[in-house]
Amino acid sequence: MSKVAIVTDSTANLSEDAIASNGITSIPLQLIWGEDTYRDGLDITPLEFYTRLKSAKVMPTSSQPSPAAFHSVYTDLLDQGFDILSIHISAKLSGTLDSAIQAKNMIGSDRIALVDSKSTSMALGFLTLLAARAAKDGASFAECRQFAEKAVDHTGVYFVVSTLEFLRRGGRIGGAAAFLGTALNLKPILMLHGGRVEPKEKVRTMSKALDRVADILVEKVGDQKPLHLSVLHANAPIEAEQLLKKAQDRLPNGIIQESVVTPVSPVIGTHTGPGTVGFAYLAGM
Repeated sequence: MSKVAIVTDSTANLSEDAIASNGITSIPLQLIWGEDTYRDGLDITPLEFYTRLKSAKVMPTSSQPSPAAFHSVYTDLLDQGFDILSIHISAKLSGTLDSAIQAKNMIGSDRIALVDSKSTSMALGFLTLLAARAAKDGASFAECRQFAEKAVDHTGVYFVVSTLEFLRRGGRIGGAAAFLGTALNLKPILMLHGGRVEPKEKVRTMSKALDRVADILVEKVGDQKPLHLSVLHANAPIEAEQLLKKAQDRLPNGIIQESVVTPVSPVIGTHTGPGTVGFAYLAGM
């Protein structure tokens, strides 16, 4: 029976325990801050990132992993006898998948398969975990790939930002540019759709925005189960716990298989800005 290795990137927001216990390899994106470069989630934690961001005079930027980083990981896994399923942040949000493609082409092996999650954060994380758990249960390389590709259409990400400035400045604003110029007292609800950030609607206060985001979750998930749910936040743990409680109160009993409150990685936080809160899910698989 062939061995299948699952590779993802740091924007998946997977914990060290989830990575280790499921045999996942995570390749970090880079955070560039002035003269310093950090490996996302390794050299700088979310808490350290947001603490520094409060008083920063120079704003950070992000960078994808190099093709060489993927080449090193891929060749090592291939040498160990693994087939490789590499699942990554949306190609419309980052050049990470392009680096993976370049590495695969350099190696020239058909034992590497690449999947565009068309998402990020724990939507990517849950998708990666699904494939990794299938591999542990003995699924073939082709089966793991089919699971991952099918799961792409079972994920969703909806979130509220305090300001659109970080998305605008980082060039990740996509269709949400339609909300630029929104009055300060209006909170934009955004979503990932087709791999891009798109506008959903505007709500007057953060409290109402959290209620509306919880309602959207129920609308999107319906009675699909199992539901893998993550509430995401960028230095907004209180609002995140409130959103999780609102979601739990609205969803049918027994539908949630696993739930977690997750701070988004520094690289994602660079583009969403502090105060962002929302959810990511994988439903029906």
